[in-house]
Amino acid sequence: MLTSNWPVPIAMHLCPSASEINPVLSRVFQAMRAAAFLEKDFADTAVHKKFYASDDQLLQRVDLPEFTQLIQFFADAIQKTVGAANAGIWPQGKMSLQLEIMGCWFQIQNGMAFHDVHTHGNCSWSGVYYVQIDEAKKRMDHPEMGEVNGVTRFYGPYSQWQGGAHMDIGNAYLQKNSLDIHPEEGKLVLFPSYLPHMAMPYEGEKDRIIISFNVQIHSTQGDQIFGFDSK
Repeated sequence: MLTSNWPVPIAMHLCPSASEINPVLSRVFQAMRAAAFLEKDFADTAVHKKFYASDDQLLQRVDLPEFTQLIQFFADAIQKTVGAANAGIWPQGKMSLQLEIMGCWFQIQNGMAFHDVHTHGNCSWSGVYYVQIDEAKKRMDHPEMGEVNGVTRFYGPYSQWQGGAHMDIGNAYLQKNSLDIHPEEGKLVLFPSYLPHMAMPYEGEKDRIIISFNVQIHSTQGDQIFGFDSK
């Protein structure tokens, strides 16, 4: 019998109201970036115009019905995703869950700017939502980047060991160690926070605007699922 253990769940959801929500948030985020340039003395304005990240307090800073609607979409998608990922592991019966977004921020990039490989802390799940980006054909027609222009690239959790001779034909199933998620306006990607990922360089007519967030998930009955043997 063969079993497959320690899977890496990644989920994608499409926001049904993206066409109404995204244009509003795009204008708001661009205005917030412009205000930040006026308030702060950046050492290299040209660099910061290619890539900008807000602080992680969007839940406190943005009070708009469109944003509230989007956060509710995030919460519903998270609940569905974590329920499916933990099916057969969580205790039988209905569980009362508490979802807490620990940080929520936006990023704007263009001009071949990128966000290097990183993971997220203080949470079990993270998400990226695409607010604005060139449509697929225009994005992939980039003369240098092609189809990887602006994608979110995930790296497998075993990548750090593959450079140390732990590779031969026997573990070929591990050797494709990256996954590119193609951005699309209105798409939400949910992933375990430990998973290394990066925003690949992007250049386009539209700025690439995303919302990222981290979430903790707790049960009102307590978070301990497994018993521990003291022997």
